[in-house]
Amino acid sequence: MSDAINARVYCEIKDSIAHLFFDHPQARNAMTQAMYEQLRTICLELAQNPSVRVAILRGIGGKSFVSGSDITQFQSFQGGADGVHYERMIDHYLGPLQQLPMPTIAVVDGLAVGGGLAIAALCDFRIATPTAKFGVPIARTLGNTLSPSNIAWLTAHLGVAITKRMLLLAELISAQELLAQGFLYQTGESEDLDRMSMDLAKQLAALAPITQKASKLIMARVIGHSLPNCDDLITEVYGSADFKEGVTAFLSGRPPNWQGK
Repeated sequence: MSDAINARVYCEIKDSIAHLFFDHPQARNAMTQAMYEQLRTICLELAQNPSVRVAILRGIGGKSFVSGSDITQFQSFQGGADGVHYERMIDHYLGPLQQLPMPTIAVVDGLAVGGGLAIAALCDFRIATPTAKFGVPIARTLGNTLSPSNIAWLTAHLGVAITKRMLLLAELISAQELLAQGFLYQTGESEDLDRMSMDLAKQLAALAPITQKASKLIMARVIGHSLPNCDDLITEVYGSADFKEGVTAFLSGRPPNWQGK
């Protein structure tokens, strides 16, 4: 419990660059609800600060960017409606990151999975270690799903084929493949990530900020245009016995027994 209490997202601003840190290393920086709320608040504040030209996001601990959401919260879910509410809240928490007017850089040392992949994908550029892994292995772990906006964003950035490998096969995709695919801007060893991210930040900060804002937000609007209502599918998933089994098995440290019910 104390680990979750101490978990936080915080921001330091130095020379027009905002540095956001995910600080929950005991759980590989898994996001608690409080951390999601802190991320949203920080991004809303940064959006109103014209002195900030670039934001860099990274995880604490050297093992993970963000490893997903805190699974214990799912124990209280009573049915599918809870899942619909949860996915809407995730969109609510992450929306301000997507809408930041300045360029954003995700620095990935280790894992970026589940919610961590979503956060990294919402950034404009990603720099990672060669051994970093990316994915949404929920078909193997929890048996839940993602929101339409989340899937639309991942598909736009990764392509349908890689997104299906992540969601249907529960694959974790290597940094080398995603560098070749273009999802990653650059790879480098852990000790080089600070220098690499700062070099990119300085390059971005020297360019026209209003053009950058318009370019990234127009792309975000195009990706999010006319998203369908998928509440029926989300309700079916979160209301299923398989989802309850997935959560119980995950927290018990055993493989889940999927029944398709």
